[in-house]
Amino acid sequence: MQNEILKSSKLLNQQGGLIQRGWARDMILDYHRKDITAPAFKIKEWDYYAVLSEDQGISFTVSDMGYIGFIGATVFDFSSGQEISNSATTILPMGGFKMPETSKQGDVVFQNKNLQLRFIRKEHSRVLEVNWINFQPGQDLQGSVELFQPEDDSMLIATPFAGNPRAFYFNHKINCMPAQGSFSLGERQVEFSQQNAFGVLDWGRGVWTYSNTWYWGSASGMVGEQRFGLNIGYGFGDTSAASENIVFLDGQGHKLDTVSFHIPGDDFLKPWQFSSNDGRLELDFDPILDRYSNTNLLVVQSWQHQVFGRYSGKVTLDDGTVLQIENLLGFAEKVKNR
Repeated sequence: MQNEILKSSKLLNQQGGLIQRGWARDMILDYHRKDITAPAFKIKEWDYYAVLSEDQGISFTVSDMGYIGFIGATVFDFSSGQEISNSATTILPMGGFKMPETSKQGDVVFQNKNLQLRFIRKEHSRVLEVNWINFQPGQDLQGSVELFQPEDDSMLIATPFAGNPRAFYFNHKINCMPAQGSFSLGERQVEFSQQNAFGVLDWGRGVWTYSNTWYWGSASGMVGEQRFGLNIGYGFGDTSAASENIVFLDGQGHKLDTVSFHIPGDDFLKPWQFSSNDGRLELDFDPILDRYSNTNLLVVQSWQHQVFGRYSGKVTLDDGTVLQIENLLGFAEKVKNR
């Protein structure tokens, strides 16, 4: 079942449960933090951006996990298979980051003595600005990248968690945003051009249960002369009303049913495979680098393998057209959170 939500409404009822369950092509559900009936320390709010070109990339995260706040950035060099990451944490933000209640408007700003990270929402674009002193010893991370947002389909999903009526996963993924700008890390300079660099936004709000394992894959780029993107994943609650599996071609979404990740045991740098139950997606994934982290604070743990690499294979669109995908840069991840 793939229930497409077509009518706008509030996200939550008076009991803090979802009014509508399923997916939509745009942000048509109204989220308000004050409508949540779960304790504040259980509310999760985050914005994650990744901007990738053929051989370089950068990602940013601002997240309010209730009991902890996390701000992170990673600089990628896909030609050498290397990444450089840094992060900052705060204790018990519980709404103090004032994350926007919609992906349509509002800015995200975090600042301390060494770091300023800003996500600025304009009418038709998003600007990512960073000034991080000593991102690595003796080298500052500075720059600005603008992501242009056409009037495309996207992936909005509202998903409950079985057994907990006040828990939900509300998420908006926006693929294929052409990127223009630059950043520097010390003497290293990276330029992004709209012709070969694209950004993705993972905008999430919700109340999660204590222990979860999820899988997520994403890519944006060009197939021939057309912009192409994919969003695949599962593990985000009860997806009986809809999955978040979809591909995009020149702004039009083509919905998929269930997609499975076939990961070769615990060796995340061996080739992966992906397949859908309807036969419309068959992809191989050739890893380049594994951004691994494991934060273990006893009762709280976050274990993740975010693997960047290239997708190849075939995808069938809604009209039966078969697209051949070759060496499309993206990422896929497996994450366990407690």
